[in-house]
Amino acid sequence: MKVYDAATIRNVAVVGHGGCGKTQLVAAMLFAAGAVNRLGKVDDGTTPTDVDEEEIARKHTLATSLAHAEWQKAKLNILDTPGFANFLTDARSALRVVEGALVVVDAVAGVEVQTEKLWSEAVALGLPRIVVVNRLERDRASLERTLESLHGDCAREIVPVQLPLGEERGFTGVVDLVRMKALTFAADASGKVTEGEVPAALAERAAKAREQLIEMVAEADEQLMESFFAEGTLTQEQLVSGLRAATIAGKVFPLVCTSGLHVLGIQPLLDAIAGYVPSPAERDFPALEADGAAAAVKASEDAPYSAFVWKTVADPFAGRITMLRVVSGTLKSDTTVYNATRDASERLGHLLVLQGKTQTQVPELKAGDLGAVAKLKDTRTNDVLAEKTTKVKFAEIVFPEPVLSYAIEPKSRGDEDKISTSMQRLREEDPTIGYSRDPQTHELLLAGQGQLHIEVTVAKLKRRFGVEVNLKPPRIPYRETITAATEAHGRHKKQTGGHGQFGDCKIRVEPLPRGSDFQFEDDIFGGAIPRQFVPAVEKGIQDARTRGYLAGYPMVDFKATVFDGSFHQVDSNELSFKLAGSLAFKDAMSRARPTILEPIMKVEVYTPSDFAGDLMGDLNGRRGRIAGMDTRGTMTVIRAQVPMAEMLTYEQHLTSATGGRGSYHMEYSHYEEVPQHLQSKIIAAAKAERGQEAVEEV
Repeated sequence: MKVYDAATIRNVAVVGHGGCGKTQLVAAMLFAAGAVNRLGKVDDGTTPTDVDEEEIARKHTLATSLAHAEWQKAKLNILDTPGFANFLTDARSALRVVEGALVVVDAVAGVEVQTEKLWSEAVALGLPRIVVVNRLERDRASLERTLESLHGDCAREIVPVQLPLGEERGFTGVVDLVRMKALTFAADASGKVTEGEVPAALAERAAKAREQLIEMVAEADEQLMESFFAEGTLTQEQLVSGLRAATIAGKVFPLVCTSGLHVLGIQPLLDAIAGYVPSPAERDFPALEADGAAAAVKASEDAPYSAFVWKTVADPFAGRITMLRVVSGTLKSDTTVYNATRDASERLGHLLVLQGKTQTQVPELKAGDLGAVAKLKDTRTNDVLAEKTTKVKFAEIVFPEPVLSYAIEPKSRGDEDKISTSMQRLREEDPTIGYSRDPQTHELLLAGQGQLHIEVTVAKLKRRFGVEVNLKPPRIPYRETITAATEAHGRHKKQTGGHGQFGDCKIRVEPLPRGSDFQFEDDIFGGAIPRQFVPAVEKGIQDARTRGYLAGYPMVDFKATVFDGSFHQVDSNELSFKLAGSLAFKDAMSRARPTILEPIMKVEVYTPSDFAGDLMGDLNGRRGRIAGMDTRGTMTVIRAQVPMAEMLTYEQHLTSATGGRGSYHMEYSHYEEVPQHLQSKIIAAAKAERGQEAVEEV
């Protein structure tokens, strides 16, 4: 396997809404470039980036996978990303380590919800983008309608550099507007291309589209604008260099036309990646100074090595596979490197380049390249490998909190330990999974970004680790908090033969703003409580708050200050003060007016406009607050804030109400107080559940 330097590397993430044909497009790109010898198909489960058995079974990408090809003497690193809302974090992670994004849009559906979100993510990262209008061979496919959707929802600067030859099933190739040539592709999906003159029927339309392209490129540069006004057009050389510069600067977004399934328009797409996406040598990698200020690292081979770990894969056979981006310097196989995040040394074995699940060993990876290494001991996602002297830091990928919980129980007795081990491996791969034990009910809780996310995680447990579990109904992660400040006293005194137990503390509790969790302050003066016992008071309060007061949910958003107390020279110990802290917490809660909080979700519903009115009424009935509504052609996007408790059955309702044509995305927004009449029901249900468990234990 050749080793490539930064100037000959192009890193791109293929992003877009689920079902727009990204994986099939990547398969066609690898086939057309000669990186694989046959065209894989999603329906057959044979595409190179179908890595996981669950992806193959569901025919949808569930996690980002890495592939590569050589084109025009450049190495193209291609990241195939998921487009479903539950797995969008993986796509966002991929955008962090590339120099460009291929934004794939279905030629029938146009811009959809997740496409818009990922476009916004690319905008925030300042990434150059190439827009791919895919699946143009389908019935009702339309470049004009899709372009209108793109201009309305993404950017006016999206401009076609190609026009399709033929429509729908008659789509056979493209007109290259830069070179003004017609490229016709073989009908047998072999990817063979024939170059010819632009058909007379398309000549006028192509000339007009080329003129629009030239104007857009001229607008992006003052010198080109002067030439354009002076000459009325741009030279071929000015157009080619100007288009590249404008794309890299994010002032123009070239649009190409493809069919991944029939390998149409793929070679021009590969040309566009090699020609318009900057190399790592042309675009510095974002970094952070020691004080958190923004900085950048150049992709220089001569600099000290540094690498950013952007993803971890839990492979039951190969062990942990760490996927990394070499930012500067060179990483070599069979060497020892320093993990700056964990202040530990790691031994690198064989460095790998990945073609989906196929691994190829390479002697080294140079600055700007993407690769992987297996079986690192301590390194995890977001870690930085770098020489000790460099002090380099990179912004961490932020993973969203889980939004939906299910209780799980093993089907086989004795599998509980296997669940914990397997879940730990899966959490390394997907940090958006939550796994914990409920301190009140002692149930194992599996949390994720939605029902599909949890179902896929359970399927991975079975397929990869041989652990089968039953899912119980979702649990809402309620929280408790206080609404009034008060002071409280906790005293634990127990006298037995010999040494007794004595702990005495006074605390002050006060509410904090939402999202503050818990704060503890030591305000002891004069040695009323010896310093070594103050942490025990905090631990007692911590233990008590996790068990809650009203309904057994963790108490959050308050501050506890210990300001007085007393001790006994002989009988006082850590346990006594821990129990005193717990008693003080309970005493405080009796006067601090505790209340229950519920998670509020930010919901976006994407629906045909005919159903919008009914769906808004339904969201209102679910205690939702409508935040806005946009019309996009025949579709409507409804934005609302709705309590999670009201959204548990929404997926089924939306499917039946819209005949399967509606979709929605939901993410955690914030916590709000539950209406009083519902709090009593939550408290009663919690007490009944605890009572039932007590009976079962007896």
